[in-house]
Amino acid sequence: MDVSILVVNYNTCRLTLDCLQSVYASKTQYRYEVIVIDNHSSDGSVEAIRAAYPEIRLIANEDNTGFAKANNQGMEVASGRYILLLNSDTLVQPDTLDTMIQFMDTHPEMGASGCKVILPDGSLDKACKRGFPTPSASFYYAFGWSKRYPDNPKYNQYQLGHLSPDDEYPVDVLVGAFMLVRRETIEQVGGLDETFFMYGEDIDWCYRIKQAGWGIYYYPRTYIVHIKGGSARRRPLKIIYEFHRAMWVFHRKHYKQQYSWITNMAVYAGIAVKFGMAFLKNKLSAPVKPDSDEQSRTEVKA
Repeated sequence: MDVSILVVNYNTCRLTLDCLQSVYASKTQYRYEVIVIDNHSSDGSVEAIRAAYPEIRLIANEDNTGFAKANNQGMEVASGRYILLLNSDTLVQPDTLDTMIQFMDTHPEMGASGCKVILPDGSLDKACKRGFPTPSASFYYAFGWSKRYPDNPKYNQYQLGHLSPDDEYPVDVLVGAFMLVRRETIEQVGGLDETFFMYGEDIDWCYRIKQAGWGIYYYPRTYIVHIKGGSARRRPLKIIYEFHRAMWVFHRKHYKQQYSWITNMAVYAGIAVKFGMAFLKNKLSAPVKPDSDEQSRTEVKA
């Protein structure tokens, strides 16, 4: 098996079926398997997916295990020499699998790669090519310096906005919506850290991959569409909490020992302030259901 495609589903039945249809429409010379991990959906996803694609290996969890753990479940039964993390709210192109596997086959030093990711309006999903969230990179991003000086590398360390999305180059971080990872790399560094229930697990994985000496590459010779409905309206508190908790977990795990206590306290204070601002903004906004990306990852049951 060349590639095992892992799709985590949580109450995104229609989106998941569309995603799977795009996968099976691929024009590829490679052998692939699809593994769907359902996190106890209540929208009839399991029955619908089994009926439409009986050949798929479907793991039906009895509770919502989280995004990281669900993907790890898929990796445990996967047989491909590559593992592809693919969000349920994405659409791959007919050439995506061939283009990305060919790249990895000809670049054995690469532990992981990602393609260009665009939103339904044609704009770039900026999470598809990032730098690590160091204290300075996080500061410039969180407080708007990267937007103020979009062409300055110093202020764009996180989203790499100064680099063209149409060029290819090594990066620090890919997005978990589409990440092609070599099996040997996973055997060396392990799977996703389940401390991250949602958000941050892709950054942590990329950090460990690079620490182990593997390369990570952004390769925009093909693309996928990421159908996430970003909105400034009200979101469940759990989503806001997990987003900011992931920042804290990542810094404590990887950067705490590298920086002084003053810097660490400043980082933690910054996360707290940002969380407070997000919470207040959310309270003053109109309610909205979680977007498709959040539904595929989110909400621990109380």
